[in-house]
Amino acid sequence: MAAPALTFRHATPADVRILVGLLANDVLGSLREAPHEEDLTSYLRALEAIDADPNHLLLVAEAEGDVVGMLQLSFIPHLTYVGGWRAQIEGVRIAEHLRAAGLGRRLLEEAISRARARGCHLVQLTTDRRRPDALRFYESLGFEATHHGMKLHLGRGTD
Repeated sequence: MAAPALTFRHATPADVRILVGLLANDVLGSLREAPHEEDLTSYLRALEAIDADPNHLLLVAEAEGDVVGMLQLSFIPHLTYVGGWRAQIEGVRIAEHLRAAGLGRRLLEEAISRARARGCHLVQLTTDRRRPDALRFYESLGFEATHHGMKLHLGRGTD
């Protein structure tokens, strides 16, 4: 399948229902997202907070006017690495019918390019161990599993 041309932009409130659908379209996301809720207020509030902070970006990939991918990119200052900045990538999703067409690679390359432009010294992400295909994909981009990630859930969600 030939990969369609992509454009990248910031997510808008009009995208939220589609983005929640992308997040929910896998075994793990289906357990924690609510794509069929009429009231998407909590998602809209999250997007508003992301947009209000210049260190966060919800990046959307469009093909032929349709939203086909997304990720959240956060820029985090640290004292380590001589007070360097790092980029955190989360919530990477590609529309199911376009997976394996190279769109995920192009979306990640765009995020990495934006991290470089911001002067980040590294890009980090997490992926659930129950997603071996995602792990292989990130490794193919040069990401290495150099640390053990740990999470402490404080409430809602199963991530």
